[in-house]
Amino acid sequence: MIAALVTEIVMTFMFLIIILGATDKRAPQGFAPIAIGLALTLIHLISIPITNTSVNPARSTGVALFQGGWAVSQLWLFWLAPIVGAILAGTVYRWFEADEND
Repeated sequence: MIAALVTEIVMTFMFLIIILGATDKRAPQGFAPIAIGLALTLIHLISIPITNTSVNPARSTGVALFQGGWAVSQLWLFWLAPIVGAILAGTVYRWFEADEND
């Protein structure tokens, strides 16, 4: 369970760092969809063997509600990890952004 939690946190963190970087006003215009799509593909290729990949609590909730039982009991992981990963990514990105403004 720890491996799944760490994987989902790290994958969400990386995904949001890529999204924030690709959509930043300093990034080249028009390349964000390519970067984001390739990142999501890579995230799925890396984490499907570990957690069947979420990175999106809404997707996890829909699947778990249809499956029931064991899937619903693991749903906390697929809500907690993306929230933690997103908070970390936002904090780190702001920290990097602050360094550039100095």
